[in-house]
Amino acid sequence: MYLRTLTLRDFRSWDQVDLELSSGRTVFLGSNGNGKTNLVEAAGYLSTLGSHRVSSDAALIRLGAQRSRIGATVVNSGRELRIDMELNQGSANRAQINRSPVRRTREILGILQTVLFAPEDLALVRGDPSERRRFLDELCTARLPRLAGVRSDYDRVLRQRSALLKTAGRQARSRSSADLSTLDVWDGHLAEHGAELLAQRLRLVHELHPHLVQAYHSIAPESRTASISYRSGYLPPEFLAPDRAPDPGDAQALQDIMLRELSAARPRELERGVCLVGPHRDDLDLMLGSAPAKGFASHGESWSFALSLRLSSFELLRSMGTDPVLMLDDVFAELDRRRRAALATVAATAEQVLITAAVSEDVPPELEARPLRVETSGEADQRISRIEDPIVPTTT
Repeated sequence: MYLRTLTLRDFRSWDQVDLELSSGRTVFLGSNGNGKTNLVEAAGYLSTLGSHRVSSDAALIRLGAQRSRIGATVVNSGRELRIDMELNQGSANRAQINRSPVRRTREILGILQTVLFAPEDLALVRGDPSERRRFLDELCTARLPRLAGVRSDYDRVLRQRSALLKTAGRQARSRSSADLSTLDVWDGHLAEHGAELLAQRLRLVHELHPHLVQAYHSIAPESRTASISYRSGYLPPEFLAPDRAPDPGDAQALQDIMLRELSAARPRELERGVCLVGPHRDDLDLMLGSAPAKGFASHGESWSFALSLRLSSFELLRSMGTDPVLMLDDVFAELDRRRRAALATVAATAEQVLITAAVSEDVPPELEARPLRVETSGEADQRISRIEDPIVPTTT
């Protein structure tokens, strides 16, 4: 799989981009602030419907514009598909496949698969549980695009149920009569969607674990063994071990468990006005030997773990039959010689790699990447970015 074209209109700092790409390795070179990262961010958005840098789409629309457009031509096994996204200020986003509108933007998911490694990935190890939940869910959705609908349904039910808990809790505290029959209905919906999401997360951890162990060992062979496992306060321990093989009946079993736990937690939920049971409260345990990576790993070990998570994601998606597009956002400058070599080894075999770097010396010469220079010129508050080729070679 590779991107043949990438077009941007009013995206981030760019007013207009029409970029022709090819398979192989391409490096965008330029000083910080010139818009290199915006290019891979745009491609990543078409893959995940989200940015790796911000949680709101509003920040992706160029200052002063009302909408932003991202488009790409994706080539997969000789077949071309065109996907387009329009991000709008104050109204719903819209999407097209081969220039035809689709009902839901999530229908474009799965057409373009990407794995992005960026400096922000250190938060996978050192950040909040929400970072690791997002990592799991985006990778699950890349493998099973229909899961985007399950995630959307779960989030909608969670919001409705949480609002009902707050209302019922206030009524109970004021000694008013609270009708909890509606809460039973929302419990059923939450357990149904939550169990399906949980089943896919557990399956992912099981299949990702051996790839992670191997990736980390290749990067830091002298370090302790890396491992991952799923953490949940309401699931039985037998569901959480990464070596547990998934079972076709997992979704139903997990739904039954969630219903039972929701019933048991209801008094505490009414008192606090929040939903205490469900995948929105879970985490991913990252371990080095017997110690958690968060809080115990050195800076180098944390970088190695973050890199291993991305490399193992790439290998897992590749095992499904198609190479995802590998995107490396200004990371070689952060890595030592061994980590650079491990990343370059994988990049050398990928069908397409998009790299950003400040200077050509940051990119391993053995990658033989096609260089494109990213420069900026502008007047007053307007930024106009352009890409010029040829450029300084990456070899030394």
